[in-house]
Amino acid sequence: MIAAEGMAKALKYARILVEIGIPCFPCREDKTPATPRGFLNATCDPVVLEKMWCACPGSLVGIATGALSGLDALDIDPRHGGDRWLDANRARLPSTWENATRSGGRHTLFEHLKGLRNSNSRIAPGVDARADGGYIIWWPAAGCPVLNEASPVPWPQWLVEVIQSSPAVVPAAPSARVPDVHSLASLVRCVAAAREGERNNLTFWAACRAGEMVRSGMLDIATAVAVIAEAGTRAGLPGDEAERTAASGVRTGSGACHD
Repeated sequence: MIAAEGMAKALKYARILVEIGIPCFPCREDKTPATPRGFLNATCDPVVLEKMWCACPGSLVGIATGALSGLDALDIDPRHGGDRWLDANRARLPSTWENATRSGGRHTLFEHLKGLRNSNSRIAPGVDARADGGYIIWWPAAGCPVLNEASPVPWPQWLVEVIQSSPAVVPAAPSARVPDVHSLASLVRCVAAAREGERNNLTFWAACRAGEMVRSGMLDIATAVAVIAEAGTRAGLPGDEAERTAASGVRTGSGACHD
């Protein structure tokens, strides 16, 4: 159960963000959305925000990136080498809003570039772009420092060219990976056996796990969504709700949001 203090603090920051036009939604402590449709539930309506946080409480604040908010983010994760890229390119980056992340990295915010979508490691290992189709956690709401309060500026052209021209960088794997049929079957059984009141949450959780398989190359995204949506339907969810929840979870697990 989420501590009331944590939820109240997150909601307080979310209220501030929606006042300046940044759509928010609640996320759990593990950064997954607490809402059925993930970042698609993000809102700037303060009344809707209050009701959403009561129905789907979360201790973290998620903000939609891309056209929904007008903000994109450069997600730099030192756990995967992003700090090395930053050290080499820091002088080339303009002054813009930056937040520290819980993992020791940073979110560097830019004005949304029309048509820009998420990209994982396309710039460099540990350096991702969060734009249309994604979200980030607003870490200042969780106590992480703001590193730069300058207003978000447009993406530097040299970085746009890197994103648009470079193939995704895929970390080398020690051996080929194949779909884990037993793991997928376990997820299906878990969702199909869900009781009333837990069906949606379990469907989303299982979809996130299936999304992780997509991200690792063990499963394609269409199959992941179809399998989990079918399991949700068997558990008693309406077909359209099961499909939306499955699609949102698979997007999340496959990398729509990073630290």
